[in-house]
Amino acid sequence: MAERKPIDSWLTDMDGVLIHEGVPIPGADSFIKKLRDSGKPFLVLTNNSIYTARDLQARLTRMGLEVPVGNIWTSALATAKFLESQRPGGTAYVIGEAGLTTALHDIGYVLTDHAPDYVVLGETRTYSFEAMTKAVRLINDGARFICTNPDETGPSTEGPLPATGAVAALITKATGKQPYFAGKPNPLMMRTGLNAIGAHSETSAMIGDRMDTDVLAGLEAGMQTFLVRTGLTSDADIAKYPFTPSHVVDSIADLVDLV
Repeated sequence: MAERKPIDSWLTDMDGVLIHEGVPIPGADSFIKKLRDSGKPFLVLTNNSIYTARDLQARLTRMGLEVPVGNIWTSALATAKFLESQRPGGTAYVIGEAGLTTALHDIGYVLTDHAPDYVVLGETRTYSFEAMTKAVRLINDGARFICTNPDETGPSTEGPLPATGAVAALITKATGKQPYFAGKPNPLMMRTGLNAIGAHSETSAMIGDRMDTDVLAGLEAGMQTFLVRTGLTSDADIAKYPFTPSHVVDSIADLVDLV
């Protein structure tokens, strides 16, 4: 195996790596502080499109994790970046929250239900039958179908919730049209994130707790990958996949000395 170059920049998932159910994972504060003190480029990533980067910064700050707004990258921002490259100044019918609508407004998109260029589906806790019906009809009328991320369920204190991927499947069943997913595991999210911080995949690493999103996205983007055991993936789960992470560690605390 070819020797990898030293890691000059870091990308890390948020839930399951830095925090768990609103509580920082031990070592997360030391890892973020070490990154900031080192001056190395880094990003905290999330497939959740509900919140803006500023919202997430405030939430992380309350948990004692000081992450600048410019170091937070969401599937909503990746989706907006993709749409800006595809059709600058376009129009979209959006199902989602402020994280997604703000990202689209910021690139100059007009949000409308009148013959939009795109139907863009993101995360929300209030999916409505009326909105899904409108999305189906607009897609049938020619709007292109874009989805922020393929996650089928999301976490909550009461248990799993239906998420963007599950609702996308409903719309696909009704239209026969598959969406383009901008978030993980699409390496597009990683590459646009790397570009945002001026980093290169050959000298970057991705930290995550999921094989099917974090590790796969990092692998396909050409980065080293670190899987932590503080999230959803057990050692037994790793063997089920035809690919492996570069490294498996107990938690983010084990990576502080590598920064």
